[in-house]
Amino acid sequence: MSTTWQGRYGFGVRFDAPYPEAIERTRAALKDQGFGVLTEIDVQKTMKEKLGVDFRRYVILGACNPSLAHRALAAELGVGLLLPCNVVVYEADGGSVVEVMDPVAALAIVGNPAIEPVAREAKERLERAIAALGRVEN
Repeated sequence: MSTTWQGRYGFGVRFDAPYPEAIERTRAALKDQGFGVLTEIDVQKTMKEKLGVDFRRYVILGACNPSLAHRALAAELGVGLLLPCNVVVYEADGGSVVEVMDPVAALAIVGNPAIEPVAREAKERLERAIAALGRVEN
């Protein structure tokens, strides 16, 4: 079973997959839409090492589609401050949640009309990745 949603600054899916599998499937779904993962932050490990606190398994993936990034940077060099798109994967109630930053919401602060089509295309691709995760069940 899966549940998808759209929020003010992101969208996501909760589905019945163990955390390691959810990360693997998320990477594959992103790749299918032309995104690579440039960065990976293990939040659980970082919280333990830096603060000595326990935290659920939670990873932040920095996803980038090179052609979309190039188009955005060509339109406005400073937009690199808002790249890459963050994708989070975490454990929740026996399953996993994947949430994606909404590029349209994030890039709206730029105020450059040339960025808007790039943001829309990125969002459409990320929505397809999220939809694919919701369709694939254990």
